[in-house]
Amino acid sequence: MTELELPTTTKAAILVAQHEPLVVDSIELPKELEVGQVLVELQCSGICGSQLGEIDGVKGPDRYLPHLMGHEGFANVLTVGPGVKHVQIGDSVVLHWRPGAGIQSDPPRYRWQGQHLNAGWVTTFNRHAVVSENRCTKVPANTNPNAAALFGCAVTTGFGVVENNAKLKIGEAVVVFGAGGIGLNIVQAAAMVSAWPIIAIDRYESRLDLAKQLGASHCINNNTIDAEAAIREALKGQPLDVFIDNTGVPEIIALGYQLSHARGRVILVGVPRLGNNVSLHSLPLHFGKQITGSHGGETLPHKDIPRYLRLEQKGSLQLQRLVSAHYPLEQINSAIADMRDGAIAGRVMITF
Repeated sequence: MTELELPTTTKAAILVAQHEPLVVDSIELPKELEVGQVLVELQCSGICGSQLGEIDGVKGPDRYLPHLMGHEGFANVLTVGPGVKHVQIGDSVVLHWRPGAGIQSDPPRYRWQGQHLNAGWVTTFNRHAVVSENRCTKVPANTNPNAAALFGCAVTTGFGVVENNAKLKIGEAVVVFGAGGIGLNIVQAAAMVSAWPIIAIDRYESRLDLAKQLGASHCINNNTIDAEAAIREALKGQPLDVFIDNTGVPEIIALGYQLSHARGRVILVGVPRLGNNVSLHSLPLHFGKQITGSHGGETLPHKDIPRYLRLEQKGSLQLQRLVSAHYPLEQINSAIADMRDGAIAGRVMITF
């Protein structure tokens, strides 16, 4: 592809105002790439709960509106800027929000309706994107696009939580509260390290059905069953080693802290809404109990994605069933609405 053929505009979903639908419109791409920047064409993008949190203002007022969104995707490299060495024109790449190998560039400068449009080091709700080199990891050209996109967040975060944060061991008991895209991969990773029991909790039966298929030994619908009593019943007197919260709900975090044993680990993946504080008695922390937040499972994309990809190619990692629905970019607001009401069990994939 010559430089003359490179696109100058593209279609994107834009967060213009919090608590409002995204605006799908044409935007202008930067005229030139800066040091460390890569121009890619997206094939597909997942929607993560983090984007719903951005729309809802979970972390407070957004100082960067309007801006682009999305942080897990699969794309083809169209061209690269100065200094880029880890990817080249024609490569297939996973796009991820955790930094990997290569340069961290300045964020790109898009324009929309004659004004500057903000974007971070990676965005995936746009057909073409300028991303930082260290947000791209090269994968084989024949990699399944849907599977590859999940390595941008859902898989790497889920498996990183188990490997790096929880350090889950064979035979340890684990509760996974919240069985969305990341929670389902936590369940799958826990099964791969032979944890027992693996207790998945969610308010949607469709997600629990999928969790069962991916290795959960017990599934609890906290809309219809008392979660605490059901967890104790599933444990049958066994201590709870690890409690992983994907909800960010303070009461659930407190429950996990209460239920985990004296040297248990509580891992926080979900983020409470700003101002929703958690009240805990800290004394157990002095005697071995742990509570820690996860930042994307502390994953290293350039090292971890190739490892997990080998498992997917071997057939040990089940990703196809995690993708529950496909939507074109123009229907992204319908996709988000279906995620919110539980109509979709696994990951939603936006296709371009």
